[in-house]
Amino acid sequence: MTQGRVSVNGRIINSPALDVTSRDVVLVDGKPLPERERTRLFLYHKPKGLMTTHDDPEGRPTVFDNLPEGLPRLISIGRLDFNTEGLLLLTNDGGLARTLELPDTGWLRRYRVRAHGEVTQAQLDALKKGVEVDGVKYGSIDATLERDQGSNVWIVFAIREGKNREVRNVMAHLGLEVNRLIRISYGPFQLAEIAEGQAEEVKTRVLRDQLGDRIAMLSGADFKIPEQRHDADAGDDAPRGKKPFKPKGKSGLIADRKGRRVLVTRSGGDDARARNEDEAAASGPPKRPKRGYHGKRDLTPLDE
Repeated sequence: MTQGRVSVNGRIINSPALDVTSRDVVLVDGKPLPERERTRLFLYHKPKGLMTTHDDPEGRPTVFDNLPEGLPRLISIGRLDFNTEGLLLLTNDGGLARTLELPDTGWLRRYRVRAHGEVTQAQLDALKKGVEVDGVKYGSIDATLERDQGSNVWIVFAIREGKNREVRNVMAHLGLEVNRLIRISYGPFQLAEIAEGQAEEVKTRVLRDQLGDRIAMLSGADFKIPEQRHDADAGDDAPRGKKPFKPKGKSGLIADRKGRRVLVTRSGGDDARARNEDEAAASGPPKRPKRGYHGKRDLTPLDE
């Protein structure tokens, strides 16, 4: 701003201490600011080995360097650690990202955890009262022991706060060493069978319904801007210099009888994935189960 690149209503501005409205004309280097886009949300299956940042000072690979082609500029809603995989929400709306990251939003994050060691369901039930680890207090945690797998255990871990490394720290407090961590849901949105490294956009109508009026109002989300097309006829609506975004593979979004794409949840997918993980744990990446959709369509949030 001190470089004289910004003007408001024809006057050069050298301080950010200025309120503007939609009626003001703001130019940067003589060009108008881009118009605000419709609020959009993408479900991304993050592989392990990627940083959730736009630029890593250590030069490690990042999520945003590895997204499918044709996506708009996006930011993440929260983060997943370098070695954590699974569902990462991406949006083009900073207000929505900040709102959904707040603990007050109350959205449940569910993880499947494989950890080395032994634990009982009674020990996990005690976490519902909250726990303090190394001076950090964690709120109520809902953890369910799925099964033993040799010297490992599989646990479904559900939290609302999402503090830094919360799952790993609490597991270590119980004497368990996490060796695989997969986020399977964030609020009403499910990882389901989105292929690793792929992203699926949530239909605007579904996104509006799932957020509800309160979150939409707090975040300032805007759903009134017409949708841009993402097919071969998109023309100038497609991001310049990139191919139009076309999701690959099956995922949590399917077409209903009228051809509209809707978000669904499926039963049985996690169990199938877990069985394949067990069989391939010693030899490499888990095999993927046969893809398909099971159960009834469910457009309501998780029971929280």
